[in-house]
Amino acid sequence: MSSGTGITDADGRPVPITVTAGGPAPTAPDAGPAPAPRIGIRLTPPGGELVWSCTPEAARRLAAELLRAAEEAENAPAGRPVTVGAGELRRGDVREGDRAMTVESARTDGSTVHVTWRSGAGRSWTQAYAADAAITLKRRLPECR
Repeated sequence: MSSGTGITDADGRPVPITVTAGGPAPTAPDAGPAPAPRIGIRLTPPGGELVWSCTPEAARRLAAELLRAAEEAENAPAGRPVTVGAGELRRGDVREGDRAMTVESARTDGSTVHVTWRSGAGRSWTQAYAADAAITLKRRLPECR
């Protein structure tokens, strides 16, 4: 990883991060058996350098927690629902309602839009809408995705 990750300090300044296999192992006073493999994590904010290390198992748990938090942040409802025409739907848009319905794809065929939805339970189906039909979204992804 590098400073282009979008990770910032509390003041919004970029923080370069380097992750390496074989990071520094904690030193123990007694020189026992060979240390377990480690992952090195180095953060270099403007105020100094932080160096951490962890086992591969701990790195996987951290990655899983980061992924869970990212999905939770992306799935958090915006301040209020957004209504768009069916022809403007994008992959990842989430429909307003009691159950999660996420756009997998949207294909326009003349004045009809064929939208493939995926439920929170993993089921998929396709529905046809008039291109100008109003669809209310709980969450709208940015254009760049």
